[in-house]
Amino acid sequence: MFIKKYLVTLLLSLPIYAGINNLTLNNAIEILKKDNLELKISRFNETMKAYEVKAVEGLNYGKLDLTTMGMRSNDAGNVFGFKLQSREATFGDFGFSEFLNPLGQAIYGASQGVPPSDMSGILDVQPEDLNYPEARNHFQTKLSYMIPLYTGGKLTEYKNITESMYHMSKFDTKKLLNIKVYETKKAFYDISLVENYIYNLGKMKKNINKLHTIVDTMKLEGYAQNIDVYEVEAHMAEVDSMHNQARLNRDLAYQFLSFLLNTDVSSIKRVREMAPMPSINRASIESNNIDIQKAKLGLAISEMAIEAQRGNFRPEVGAFAEYGSADNSYLNEFFDKDSYTVGVQLKWNIFNGGIDEANYEKAKVHNLMVREQVELAKKGIALKVKKLHSEVLSANADVRSYNKQMKFATKVYENYKARYKEGMVSISDVIMKQSKELEILLKLLTSKHKRNTKVFELDSVLNIGGKA
Repeated sequence: MFIKKYLVTLLLSLPIYAGINNLTLNNAIEILKKDNLELKISRFNETMKAYEVKAVEGLNYGKLDLTTMGMRSNDAGNVFGFKLQSREATFGDFGFSEFLNPLGQAIYGASQGVPPSDMSGILDVQPEDLNYPEARNHFQTKLSYMIPLYTGGKLTEYKNITESMYHMSKFDTKKLLNIKVYETKKAFYDISLVENYIYNLGKMKKNINKLHTIVDTMKLEGYAQNIDVYEVEAHMAEVDSMHNQARLNRDLAYQFLSFLLNTDVSSIKRVREMAPMPSINRASIESNNIDIQKAKLGLAISEMAIEAQRGNFRPEVGAFAEYGSADNSYLNEFFDKDSYTVGVQLKWNIFNGGIDEANYEKAKVHNLMVREQVELAKKGIALKVKKLHSEVLSANADVRSYNKQMKFATKVYENYKARYKEGMVSISDVIMKQSKELEILLKLLTSKHKRNTKVFELDSVLNIGGKA
């Protein structure tokens, strides 16, 4: 009973861990867009760039700070300043008690007819209340607001540059998507080619088995020797080794495809062995190619940088406001002792050793360099497209040639196998003809693989992207 329950549980759990079966290329590309880890990381970078735009934009709205301080001091300057900020300073804080007593006596004496004494020494009195005050607590709470009114256009250009860098990060994601789509297509077509190669190797193994049977029969009849049997078996072992290696390559391709999609893939729906050739249009190349678009955006950014450097020659204007209150008790009589300060500041750099001028000229030279980079990107991509197109056409010719050679090699092998039965050729001749057939099969597979790779590179350059 326990075993039954265990088997039921195991069978129910199998679909959870099994990979995707009969996956189509279109579905694979959709999974790639959603689940590929590198694309997810690139999109996180996009999001960070978007927040950088918001951070720069926020500078236009100024900065509001709430500050609360708590202090205690018996320093004469601090205590007197505390009392002033709290609006509690008195004449007694200046030591007037030690000044008024002798002054009052002198005034009283004068009223009684007593001659006035020398009062110059009173100026040398060091008031105890002023120099040695009692320690005092001080709590200050204030709101401070600062806002740029005019920055010579620099803040506007920094915002534009940051937005452009965000768009640049989106181009980076698109380019990465093209690369991953290229790798996914290549994996699909590689698997399909290897599957076909395994199928053809299987047919060859069947032919060798038939040949082995023929040799065994002819040996019994005295028309073949042991060496013929050994030669066929050695050839069979060679084909078996190639068959096993092809299966390992197919498994490796599935593992790579699973890594790309971040999903286990058990089998795919096979595609044609020859990938479709994309249409090529020079105007669409310049408008769609990612590298050219990035170069054009880089040119726009360099022009923004020139304008930002030009802003260093203009004045900057900012405003500030401050409101708060202070007391020896926290928030005590806040509105009775509150205060405010408002102001405007203008700053205009007159001379800094020619630094601004040098940076401005550097920005202009950089702009000229980027202009040349845009032209280089246009011509370089056009040349690359032409080269890839030529390589695809060359590979097409190779494929056609090897297809014809393959048909001929297969017929030659069948002819030699029939002639061996009649004793007209040796078993070595037959095996050599099948080896030739196998050699051409490998060349045909290599040509198709090379052709498909160039087609997918062309897709990537043309920014076909997620199209299967």
